[in-house]
Amino acid sequence: MSSKEIDDYLAALDEPKRSTLQELRRTIMEIVPEADEIISYGMPAFRLQDKVVAGFAAFKQHLSYFPHSGSVLPELKKDVKAYATSTGTLRFALDTPLPKSLVEKLLAVRIDQAFDTKLRGH
Repeated sequence: MSSKEIDDYLAALDEPKRSTLQELRRTIMEIVPEADEIISYGMPAFRLQDKVVAGFAAFKQHLSYFPHSGSVLPELKKDVKAYATSTGTLRFALDTPLPKSLVEKLLAVRIDQAFDTKLRGH
């Protein structure tokens, strides 16, 4: 059901927000295909077992990636320096998807923290 809810969330967005976030969704699912798609706090999110490991949302002037942990972005300070960040949010342009290599790092750090393990092969 949540995949449909995420489909509906994305369908309600204008371009280029929709296609940029659709690409982010595909990237996350390529990296962690075993993740469940859910809605968390009214936003699309991805859960492994019982831990939410990523999420995203569209806003008027930007898009946001949520690592669902306040310690992920500080750990990747050099990697995210080109983006506006706060403790638990990485903001990016409406028409520029996050690079897959950055999403891989964001997920690897979050999953490592959540499960005290390393993401397979990353």
